[in-house]
Amino acid sequence: MTDFSLKERVALVTGGSRGIGRAIALEFAARGAAVVVNYHKSPQAANDAVKQIQDQGGKAASMQADVSDFKQAEALVKFTVDTFGDLSILVNNAGITKDTLIMMMTEADWDAVIATNLKSAFNCSKAAVKHMMRKRYGRIINMASVAGQMGNPGQVNYSASKGGQIAFTKALAREVAARNITVNAIAPGFVDTEILNAMPAGTLEAALKMVPLARTAKPEEIAYAAAFLASDQAAYITGQTLGVDGGMAMM
Repeated sequence: MTDFSLKERVALVTGGSRGIGRAIALEFAARGAAVVVNYHKSPQAANDAVKQIQDQGGKAASMQADVSDFKQAEALVKFTVDTFGDLSILVNNAGITKDTLIMMMTEADWDAVIATNLKSAFNCSKAAVKHMMRKRYGRIINMASVAGQMGNPGQVNYSASKGGQIAFTKALAREVAARNITVNAIAPGFVDTEILNAMPAGTLEAALKMVPLARTAKPEEIAYAAAFLASDQAAYITGQTLGVDGGMAMM
């Protein structure tokens, strides 16, 4: 715990009430950061995460916002700064899936996934960068996916959104580097979350055959990677995509 300290940092985690986002929020708080847990439709889960952090002596608050909406994303960033006086770490984690083959995918399925997974990263980053540039410090971490690197059948919308996040990460990293702001992505593989648990057992078993480590990841293992990228020890890393995928996408 002495390494990768986040003391005196303020973090905003979108989609932070469950799964990977929740694990990141808890890990950041354990390392000393004040954390805003954003949620869209799960207030109880967000409040539980906040209470868990506070019970352990940390600082946390929650706010409902649909981060695919620009104005709500702006309000969320303002809430973070107003509540804790700063915003030094942004984790763009909000995401959904609407899986089906392209012949059956509706325009609404495509638009919803692109808006929630990719447009939200633009919305929140644009609002956060304004503050970070004035402070001349920031860490932005985008939660991409191995699907954005390799592609997944039945996930053209999801794969496109995550591939877009990787390209977005590189471009934004170049724009803000002079202001001591780093921008990186994490590309998880199969993680033990509600989304993965909904997969048919046979499908998951077949998928795990592509994983050299032959297992799923725990959300905490993604959170450890995020904590490193958010820390001062990672100050010379920017524009990168860190695969936490058990070896699936060896590039």
